Amino acid sequence: MLEVEVKYRSPDRDALKRILTTWGGSPKETRIEEDHYFNAPDRDFRTTDEAFRLRRIGPRNVLTYKGPKQDTATKTRTEIEVPLADGDATATKTREMLTALGYRHVTVVRKLREVWRFTRDGFTAEACFDDVDQVGAFVELEIQAESTDFERAKAAVLAAAEELGLTEMERRSYLTMFLAKAGER
Repeated sequence: MLEVEVKYRSPDRDALKRILTTWGGSPKETRIEEDHYFNAPDRDFRTTDEAFRLRRIGPRNVLTYKGPKQDTATKTRTEIEVPLADGDATATKTREMLTALGYRHVTVVRKLREVWRFTRDGFTAEACFDDVDQVGAFVELEIQAESTDFERAKAAVLAAAEELGLTEMERRSYLTMFLAKAGER
């Protein structure tokens, strides 16, 4: 499965939400996400443009691998998610297991995320309004699509961004921006 995504510095969120509402969009949930990033023992994910994390959403735990970006106009990547059992004990044991296998813990990126869903060109799409600790405010537009639907999903995401008036695209990951900020201190 591909994650076809674009990310923008967040302008007037209220205006964006009004437009999304006219498209039939609605808020689905607001949540705090805590992403524990790891680097592999056999290669450097910064160099290969990959990411591996344990995401905590309240008690929920999900392991996620993201492959290298496949496109210059979007942040499209292969995304593989594996849900784990809920709870702090599972998160702790998962981090311990990854460390025992040679994975190096990089950092934790926290964000408050408000998720909206809407339909675009036959796809279920999400607009995520993110407030990322130490990084800033952003909006991500995303469609999950099979590789055979990549071009259609890409066109849908880019058209939605244009119609929303989004102009300040950000191709860096939250992890990259967070680490750059941490290096400034």
